[in-house]
Amino acid sequence: MFTNPRYATRGVTTTVPLMLQIILWDLVDSMEVEEKDYLQVFQLTTDGTTQHITHSQEQPPYKRQLEFRTDNPITAKIFVIDDEIHTTMLLAEEY
Repeated sequence: MFTNPRYATRGVTTTVPLMLQIILWDLVDSMEVEEKDYLQVFQLTTDGTTQHITHSQEQPPYKRQLEFRTDNPITAKIFVIDDEIHTTMLLAEEY
């Protein structure tokens, strides 16, 4: 999973800074689990200039949190979905 051609929706490309998109893709790639769920969930929150990211999946259960300082923190819920042909990053409201 997650080795297919990758796409980002218009909502992601206009809302999420490119560096943050790259970080989210890297979080999926660097997961150390036996199996990745087809649906990866990212909850992004801010605290001043700090970006908080909670990355999770349902099966098998997985959760990772990180934070870093940035000039452009955002608040959003983002899904990365693998349908075995494409892998798409989209805002939750685009689902």
